[in-house]
Amino acid sequence: MPRKKASSAKEKMEENAGEEQDVEEFIVEKILDKRVRNGVVEYYLKWKGYGDGDNTWEPETHLECSQLINEYEKKAKEKTTKERKETGKKTPKKQSLDNPEMKDENSLTGFDQGFEPEKILGATNASGTLKFLMQWKGSEVQELVPASQANILCPQVVIKFYEERLNWN
Repeated sequence: MPRKKASSAKEKMEENAGEEQDVEEFIVEKILDKRVRNGVVEYYLKWKGYGDGDNTWEPETHLECSQLINEYEKKAKEKTTKERKETGKKTPKKQSLDNPEMKDENSLTGFDQGFEPEKILGATNASGTLKFLMQWKGSEVQELVPASQANILCPQVVIKFYEERLNWN
């Protein structure tokens, strides 16, 4: 099945300006799940007129279905609140920093979603920025987060990571 991109008719007309082509528009029927991979928010989509085997993960930036996204986010928040009330856990507060590097709206990290860090599994600077591979408490989710963010939000976890790798000769 060809890769789908949910986009507006206006975008398709701009892409095909001056060309007479049949353009198939894919319509999002339902948002089934959400994840953050490498700092990119993605939604798992059910496409109208297609079976469950054709569901795909798509970056939020490719989507023009803000009403469905808002509905999904509202339901997810209600579900989280309900689960926390049932288990007696407090709802985590979102961490906000005055660091402009961390205010990219398209890159929500586990910190932004209220997850608590368990430990750092590794580090990389392949993208030119030091990032830690973070394991979140109570979850199997692992995510690369900027070291600048981890240094501020969980300094003890960062110190432990470095101490475990310290070599005395």
